[in-house]
Amino acid sequence: MAESGVVVVDKPADWTSHDVVARMRRLAGTRRVGHAGTLDPMATGVLVLGLEKGTKLLGHLTLTEKSYDATIRLGLTTNTDDAEGEPGVRTDASGVSEEGVHAAARKLTGRIDQVPPQVSAIKVNGVRAYKSARRGEEVELRARPVTIGEFTVHAVRRVEAEDGVFVDVDASVTCSSGTYIRSLARDMGADLGVGGHLTALRRTRVGPYDLSRARTLEQLAEEFTQVPLAEAVAAAFPSRVLTEEEAGRLRHGNRIAPGTEERSPVGLFAPDGRVIALGENRRDHTRPLVVFEPA
Repeated sequence: MAESGVVVVDKPADWTSHDVVARMRRLAGTRRVGHAGTLDPMATGVLVLGLEKGTKLLGHLTLTEKSYDATIRLGLTTNTDDAEGEPGVRTDASGVSEEGVHAAARKLTGRIDQVPPQVSAIKVNGVRAYKSARRGEEVELRARPVTIGEFTVHAVRRVEAEDGVFVDVDASVTCSSGTYIRSLARDMGADLGVGGHLTALRRTRVGPYDLSRARTLEQLAEEFTQVPLAEAVAAAFPSRVLTEEEAGRLRHGNRIAPGTEERSPVGLFAPDGRVIALGENRRDHTRPLVVFEPA
């Protein structure tokens, strides 16, 4: 049986996140596998999987900051805001300047209100937006606040085509959970008056886990490696070492005295180093969010 922990996968292109989970179940010899933060099939890079008790971490890891390398094509819209969709409006982008691209990126940096793509998993009246899109129905998606910590343009390349010029933009993005990089591509193109869509995406980091920790499925098939549960919790969250009495109370799902950590969740460890729970600090107590070792 697989040990509890996380596996950091370098997802290949054209695989869904569910495809990776299915492959991991065979590699790890367990059906108790989940993923933190879906990657579209076109995208590659860091996909964090939880095994056994590690699946309890995933809902909290999805809320962490993420980083991406992206390529945006200016001069063409698509119905999905990426290269997997059907082409939409074509506009010659020869008038787009490098200075204009940098200015558009700056406008999309910081705390912004972002409208998700029409083809997304957002629910409208109980129905996933992508299902409505497949039926040819356009739904009204509300803008949501997201934070773009970095939107750095590395290169602006002009691509000659029979019907004019495309402009390809290579950029790095660091953002909060819930951000759609496809929407950034769409909105940059709209701001510049030529439309745009995402042509390449590679996730380089999820919280504390970056590409240096990631392994391809082929590498994992040859040598299966994972991050043990205690190490995974310590890497992703502040840590607090408990007394035996506190550990016992948490195992029964009870509250303990508050800690001094400034943010939550907090990894709560027994004196011998075993991780007991994730906790949330309140003003007058710490309550368990997830208990890994119940009584």
